[in-house]
Amino acid sequence: MTNPPVRTGGCLCGGVRYTVEGPLRGVIACHCSQCRRTSGHFVAATAAPNDQLRLNTAETLTWFRSSESAERGFCRRCGGNLFWRRVGSDTTSILAGTLDPPTHLTLERHIFVADKSDYYTIEADVPHSAGH
Repeated sequence: MTNPPVRTGGCLCGGVRYTVEGPLRGVIACHCSQCRRTSGHFVAATAAPNDQLRLNTAETLTWFRSSESAERGFCRRCGGNLFWRRVGSDTTSILAGTLDPPTHLTLERHIFVADKSDYYTIEADVPHSAGH
């Protein structure tokens, strides 16, 4: 029997550190207006079941209710954008850039490309959709 993969990550200042034990979903790039505004570009995120995500250090973690159905976790000290989850979901999206390398992940697809900004293009070799 092999041990499940263990990955670690956190924010820029170290106020939030986490461990994920188990497989992660491939990375999805979201171009919706909320993701653009919280990240300054678009969000590239993987995901894991909540019971596989452990917060090792969370002294600066703050959750912001960004819509009626979702909330975003970020570091209130350095501003690092770390998590996204639907309210009541058993899964949390983890911003891929907050994972310590090597991640062994790949970009699977782009979503909400109809909302993307005009200063960049999306490579044609990765699947994408206008909405979710």
